[in-house]
Amino acid sequence: MVNISDLIFQLIIFIFLIGVFFAVFFLVRSLLTKKSVKSDTADQKLDRIIQLLEQDKKE
Repeated sequence: MVNISDLIFQLIIFIFLIGVFFAVFFLVRSLLTKKSVKSDTADQKLDRIIQLLEQDKKE
């Protein structure tokens, strides 16, 4: 018969292993995605906002 403490320990270890798996998965996924593309689009949007603000100042 399995003790309650053994069951809880196994559950905690199982949750820990799943957490490690997801951490590695998301780390690899974030490294593989191109952050430069995302930052380029953000930079383009910011440049557009700056242009619009400068046009409003001139008018």
